[in-house]
Amino acid sequence: MKFTFHKVVVLSCMAGLLPACQSADENQVRSDNSIPVTLLQPATIDLPRSYVADVQAIQFVEIKPKVEGFVQDVLVDEGQLVKAGQPLFRLSSENYAEALKEAEANFKQAQVELEMANYETERVQRLVEKQIFSSIRLDQVRREREVVRMKVEQARAQMQRAQMDYSYTTITSPFTGYVDRIPYKAGSLVNPESLLTTVSDISEVFAYYKVNESEYLRFKRAQLKGENLQQMDNVELILPDGSVYAHKGKQETVEGDFERGTGSIAFRVRFPNPDGLLKHGVTGKVRMMTRMEDVCLVPQKSTFEIQDFTYVYVVDSTHTAKVRSFHPIERYQNYYITQDLEPHTAIVYEGVQMIKDGMQIETDTISFEDVKKELKLNNLAK
Repeated sequence: MKFTFHKVVVLSCMAGLLPACQSADENQVRSDNSIPVTLLQPATIDLPRSYVADVQAIQFVEIKPKVEGFVQDVLVDEGQLVKAGQPLFRLSSENYAEALKEAEANFKQAQVELEMANYETERVQRLVEKQIFSSIRLDQVRREREVVRMKVEQARAQMQRAQMDYSYTTITSPFTGYVDRIPYKAGSLVNPESLLTTVSDISEVFAYYKVNESEYLRFKRAQLKGENLQQMDNVELILPDGSVYAHKGKQETVEGDFERGTGSIAFRVRFPNPDGLLKHGVTGKVRMMTRMEDVCLVPQKSTFEIQDFTYVYVVDSTHTAKVRSFHPIERYQNYYITQDLEPHTAIVYEGVQMIKDGMQIETDTISFEDVKKELKLNNLAK
């Protein structure tokens, strides 16, 4: 009885496994005999593009003295917000004040000499009219007056130069902005080569990023055709910590020529900075959405590469698989974006490693909607 019981149990287990084995055998036969294919569908996609960017203040100026002297007073602190025309530094001015007084005195003296020369010219002219002096004497005094007049102009120029040098001893901010480091303290001897500090206006910032020649040509062609470039007014800035900057930027301009060696050209995007969060010299990434219309999305698993060329197997109406090359414009998620393949083209979805060019195959069509679900495609434009 015990033997009979074990025999019944074994037979029952074998009977339960037979349908499962049979199903597995059928699936194996199906996978061996049929190849999954799918039909490419035209799509419009908003493709995010990111570029490394260098952020700069809209105005950034090095503050250097125009005259030599000792730093007498430092009137601001590092990181301070200053207004346009606000004094930043004061240099020792005694020498320049004395030079200004001397120049003013020389100018006044030259003016007096000119007045005397004018009087002498008028006196000689009256005497010449009375034929007491000859006209030669009149020409002489006129030339002397001209020499004195030039001395006045020279003295005026020297006085103005002295006034400027004296004014340069007080160094002011050229615009409203933030003060950077101040390496020279009170008592330091500085000259026109000394960098006292920098002032940056960060009420707005510029983000510069570079693109290659292909991307530049694509952008310019779209611009010349008048296509919708609204995405250029909604550029995002990704900060170094990975967060997205709260304000959107607007693309404004492009450099005049390409860099030699790299073949790249820089674009500029303007971002508002009302809170002063962004500083001059910070790095990040600009990200924009580029709309691509009437393109085909080729699953990456359906492709293979040979010597830098990308291929798929195209299946015709006779179920013949033929090799077809295409140029991927961009890689997006698990797909290649291209315009080289016509919509509704049947391609081998998976199993390309088992196929050869010209092979006739049995196909099992998978809808592209199922392909998108399997490969988790999202962010297609509506």
